[in-house]
Amino acid sequence: MFRAVHGLTGRQCFTKSLLLREIRGILSDPLEGVHLIFNENNLFEIQAVIDGPVDTPYEKGKFRVKLLLDKEYPHSAPKGYFLTKIFHPNVSLAGEICVNTLKKDWSPNLGISHILLTIKCLLIEPNPESALNEDAGKLLLQKYDEYAKRARLMTTVHAMAHFKGTNNEVVDINSGEDCKDKNFVVSQMFCERNTGNRLNECHNGIAEIKAVDTKKKKGLKRL
Repeated sequence: MFRAVHGLTGRQCFTKSLLLREIRGILSDPLEGVHLIFNENNLFEIQAVIDGPVDTPYEKGKFRVKLLLDKEYPHSAPKGYFLTKIFHPNVSLAGEICVNTLKKDWSPNLGISHILLTIKCLLIEPNPESALNEDAGKLLLQKYDEYAKRARLMTTVHAMAHFKGTNNEVVDINSGEDCKDKNFVVSQMFCERNTGNRLNECHNGIAEIKAVDTKKKKGLKRL
């Protein structure tokens, strides 16, 4: 049974510690074409900007995606969404992503980096057999040129963005505003400093839980 430590249950602390390790791993070894964004106050929502792969209708686009995790992660699969509008068979009009990795093929051994790379691969090889957007799925199978034309148009209108400065801030050309929410952190140095501190907090919390459990066991032996 997990006990609350500093406002967190043991399970939440374990999950946050795991997520912080994954985030630090991605920051130290960045994924090609994937720019991680996370909110230090809510690690259960992770965002990223994925570069549209070359030689696809999504080329030159910047697609923002969101992963929602719960306290059972990694035993339960995250839910994935495109925040940037996209014409794709496996993405619903509401942005929900349909990919086997987040459903029947999910395994606790997979992680955030694997999910993000899988979503990127989905832009290269859509799967019309599990389409959430039926129009896109039908066009992909029957009229690829029309599918590609519509996908490119959506990319041009909604996903054309560029990076500025040295901290990978994403700027939407269409709106002229910084797409990065104020609470989201992209700077690697800032991320590493904060993840390091929060890892220590969680490790201390887990150590306290173990210490309490050990004392209980000793007390039971005396009885």
